[in-house]
Amino acid sequence: MKFSPRNTASLKLPAGKLDHIEWDDTVSGFGIRIREGGSRTWIYRYRFGNIQRSFKLGDANSVPLAVARKNASQLEAEVRLGGDPAGKKDLAKQEGQNTFALVAERFLDARRPEVRPSTITEYERHLRRDCSSLHRLPVSSVTQAGIAKLLNGATGSATANRLRATLSAMFVWALKEGMVLPHGNVAAFTRKRAETARDRVLSDKELRTIGAALSNDDYSTILRLLILTGSRADEIAGLEWAEIVDGALNLPGSRTKNGRGHTIPLSKPALKILATIERRGDHVFGKRDSGFSGWSKAKKRLDTKLGKSVAPWRVHDLRRTCASGMQRLGVRVEVIERALNHVSGSFRGVAGVYQRDPMSDDVHDALERWGWHVTALVEGRKANVVLMKRG
Repeated sequence: MKFSPRNTASLKLPAGKLDHIEWDDTVSGFGIRIREGGSRTWIYRYRFGNIQRSFKLGDANSVPLAVARKNASQLEAEVRLGGDPAGKKDLAKQEGQNTFALVAERFLDARRPEVRPSTITEYERHLRRDCSSLHRLPVSSVTQAGIAKLLNGATGSATANRLRATLSAMFVWALKEGMVLPHGNVAAFTRKRAETARDRVLSDKELRTIGAALSNDDYSTILRLLILTGSRADEIAGLEWAEIVDGALNLPGSRTKNGRGHTIPLSKPALKILATIERRGDHVFGKRDSGFSGWSKAKKRLDTKLGKSVAPWRVHDLRRTCASGMQRLGVRVEVIERALNHVSGSFRGVAGVYQRDPMSDDVHDALERWGWHVTALVEGRKANVVLMKRG
């Protein structure tokens, strides 16, 4: 039957049948399927090897014959060249279901037995939190431009480079698993940032200037706690109320860089700051209950306020400044390393295996001494509190 708008519109289901296909004489494999319920569907049917394949071309009540026939002709040409249009469609659908979030979790599960806990912790932080804007996208649709935009929003060259490395590792793994990534490892083609040596330590004068410029918003409060505790930025930004127990921060290994749980005794100045914060959810900071974000904009506002009174600095410099400041106050190096949850220096090798005493009293005294020193700086007076070592 040579299809025409009139004869296809008048086609009826043959008596006694629940399902019937009428074929067009013009395009091989092109037909109209009529079912008992009243549905009328344009189809194209072909064989790929020994498998019969079928491709829907739309509702015959709404898609004109000319459009359906043209689409069927294009599919016929593709089949004659050895193509499998229905298979290609199924593959595209399957790849579309491989969202970035799903692939990220599969990558984490695959790598977890093979790498150090600290590496997995970093992977999780990058893929689950830093890449949240990509989670719903099919991983095959993630572009180099999208990754570049993500990296440009990272806080600092080092952070951007670590995020880039994690993404590159995930894309390489996905390719080896046979996933279709049209553009390959898109992270590998992005720009790698130049990193400068991390040796910036803020002077007492600079700390006083920054402290005077801080306001009462979340970002300012986080910076105050970073100065007083020497914590990493993410540890305070993602702080939960449940992690504040008995005057200390109790961070699980999943929230620390090295994957080791860490207890940070809080000084009186730090406790005083926390006591002023209104509880709005499970997290201490952030408008949504997911921790603080928006580092770049907040830092830019503070730098504008500071002007040229403080030389260029990074948030991570506060951690180094805390360590250096405690050392100037006479705190032993091994105590500083415990306070900062470092597994290095005095605690490498054999010492790292056998010396498990957290020295909580020494750490508390050190942070208390540093806390009063910082308080005195900000208030413009000389610190006169001397803490004795506990017996």
